[in-house]
Amino acid sequence: MHLFEALILGIVQGLTEFLPISSSAHLRILGTFLPSGEDPGAAFTAITQIGTEAAVVVFFWRDIVRIIAQWFRSLTGRVPRSDPDARMGWMIIIGSIPIVLLGLLFQDQIETVFRSLWIVAIMLIVFGVLLGIADHVGAKRRTLDQLTYPHGIAYGVAQALALIPGVSRSGGTITMGLFLGYERAAAARYAFLLAIPAVFGSGFYQVFKSWDEPSFFSFGDTLAATGIAFVVALGVIAFFMNYISKRSFLPFVIYRILLGTVLLVLLGTGVIAA
Repeated sequence: MHLFEALILGIVQGLTEFLPISSSAHLRILGTFLPSGEDPGAAFTAITQIGTEAAVVVFFWRDIVRIIAQWFRSLTGRVPRSDPDARMGWMIIIGSIPIVLLGLLFQDQIETVFRSLWIVAIMLIVFGVLLGIADHVGAKRRTLDQLTYPHGIAYGVAQALALIPGVSRSGGTITMGLFLGYERAAAARYAFLLAIPAVFGSGFYQVFKSWDEPSFFSFGDTLAATGIAFVVALGVIAFFMNYISKRSFLPFVIYRILLGTVLLVLLGTGVIAA
């Protein structure tokens, strides 16, 4: 039964990681309704995100290799630091700083208090509304060639907010990008690339930290969930990048608000516990 639940959670992780609807919120909510009724936990969520982030590496492989190569060349002066790919390397480094600092500072709260379903529901609604506003008022004119260091830090702060289930890593960073005037596809592309160091760092840290600790899911269960999350996420990335190049985020905004509202009703009527 544990393996079955882990696989279901892995599928959901793959489906929701790159959509702006918060994968961690969905895993937290779904855990309540599975036969065990257990919260999968922050460690399980972080480890399965390794699978979805591996999908990003595969999907953007050529971009990643080029960015890393040009970044190293810029260190030795073989290419100017103004080179777009070299700059993107620095942008990813700078944008990753906020989530590292806040993740270490609020580690205990991330694994306990922030996982309250009351907080999840409120974050789903609030950041759903913010995504809708940003998509409506954003200029959508800037490309990634126009990304500045202050904007990279702003993206990074938005990504760090996703440490709270319900915010959404992609949703938070895309929302910030839209407010800053970036095109939908550009905002999403940087959001996905920016997540790579944070997700891999958090995931492997949790592997190391929880290696000898008792857990509801065994290491084999978690590994299976991570694998299936990778497969599902590959298809979702391709769909999402194609979708946002032509359409708005409105369906995701509506979904977030409805899910958050239903969750508040269930909590308020005592159907589920926070």
